[in-house]
Amino acid sequence: MSAHVSQDRTDARGTRALELSIRSISISIIRMEFKELVDTAEKWCSGNPFDLIFAEDVDERRLDFYAEPGISFYVLCPDNLTGGTDNFHVWSESEDCLPFLQLAQDYISSCGKKTLLEVLDKVFRSFRPLLGLPDIDDDTFDQYHADVEEEPEPDHQQMGVSQQ
Repeated sequence: MSAHVSQDRTDARGTRALELSIRSISISIIRMEFKELVDTAEKWCSGNPFDLIFAEDVDERRLDFYAEPGISFYVLCPDNLTGGTDNFHVWSESEDCLPFLQLAQDYISSCGKKTLLEVLDKVFRSFRPLLGLPDIDDDTFDQYHADVEEEPEPDHQQMGVSQQ
């Protein structure tokens, strides 16, 4: 009987060691995936006025951004490996910034998976007015119509009435 108990303890230790090893590998994968998100965020920041000021992967998988004049927001990243949220989430603790995030929030909640880069681009577009930049749609409209001269409307004769 003692051989059987000893075998059970060995099996339990082996199972526990395997569980710990799998957990360690999962944590490494999660950290590596989050590191890739941080790298993407840093590259995104290099092309606009925002700075990545904080990145946490322990509890929330959160990326915090800041730009002058006092514009801040954060992104909660999906955590598909541990059953956490499966979509990005953007928010700001600033009452002045929060209304501008509506466009990005609507975009995230629309159909289909989004990448971090797509979400950040939508946030940047949302904050363009606060950053003192023209709206992208306005730029496109102005460029398109810059070379087009308006032609005067031709005078239309009314039927049965001569213009003499």
